[in-house]
Amino acid sequence: MELKVFLNAVLTRFLFMLHSVVGVWRVTVLKNDNMYWLLALVNILLCIEMVLTLKLKKGRGLKWVSPPIFCYLLSIVPSLWLLEINTDLQPCDNKTAVQDMLNGNHTDFLQASKEIINSLNQICQSAWTLGLHQTFLLLLIIGKWLLPIGDGVTRDQLSQLLLMFVGTAADILEFTSETLEEATIRKNITLVYAILGVWTWSMLQFPLDLAVQNIGCQQGSQTKRNLCLLFCRYSADLWNIGISLLIQDGPFLISRIILMACFNITNQMLVFFAAKNSLIVLLQLYRLVVILIDFHSSLENRGAKAQMVEGCCPCESTDDPELPATSLVSETKSLEASAAITLDESLSEGL
Repeated sequence: MELKVFLNAVLTRFLFMLHSVVGVWRVTVLKNDNMYWLLALVNILLCIEMVLTLKLKKGRGLKWVSPPIFCYLLSIVPSLWLLEINTDLQPCDNKTAVQDMLNGNHTDFLQASKEIINSLNQICQSAWTLGLHQTFLLLLIIGKWLLPIGDGVTRDQLSQLLLMFVGTAADILEFTSETLEEATIRKNITLVYAILGVWTWSMLQFPLDLAVQNIGCQQGSQTKRNLCLLFCRYSADLWNIGISLLIQDGPFLISRIILMACFNITNQMLVFFAAKNSLIVLLQLYRLVVILIDFHSSLENRGAKAQMVEGCCPCESTDDPELPATSLVSETKSLEASAAITLDESLSEGL
């Protein structure tokens, strides 16, 4: 096993576990109950996954899915749910806490650590929650970059996937910060649960790596059904369209429309991002129609070429239609040779 692969695999998972423990710590402080430390036990799944990956795959990841990112989601999402449900609505004034943390001058390391922790505890809970959201999405992108790539995944595909993750993370963060900061939504716990449910659903796209990889058609795929052949050729494009319509922009658009239409919650940013989601949904549907038209045209062209090939090789009618052309030529030559021999014999007898 390469040393670089081993270090990247272990370091990335360690960062995931560290961030998850910080989230559990904030939940424990907020609830004032040490029982919530049990949420940290979910990191055992990440440890088991790391051991299996190092032993079976030599530290390399899988081609279509990323198990460490999925385990990381399982460990951090419950903590963020608990923090969002109980975030205070008081305005934050963290200047004093930050100044105390920066101006502290202690020669004792333990004493300095205690002072820093006390200063961090003075930061209001809403700032902590927003900071965990931001670092969570950044760590997803950085962790995906650091993790060893799986078999069949090129660096070009990885770079495309990371750029897509950056835009996706920005949209997701904007959705939660824009909606959950509304006081009207905070007072309705059902709306909070619904928004967090849509947010959790949108996070399921990060462990999957299908957005930049086509499945590829193997030999003999022409005999498959048209639907299977369509997914075989355009799997990456169809996955991107499916993510946009079913996992991200579609649910975000429906959520914003419900907030504006049913709960009379309107502001400039909400209207703008609803229009943005509508435009993306329309463009994705247009892209789907273009793919279907192109696929239908390719099928028609293939059928026309097959008919042209059949029409260019007409077979002459013979007594035996299954007799090959080479047999007819050889038989004709043998008859000509036998006729020439008979003529020579007749001439010799006449002389």
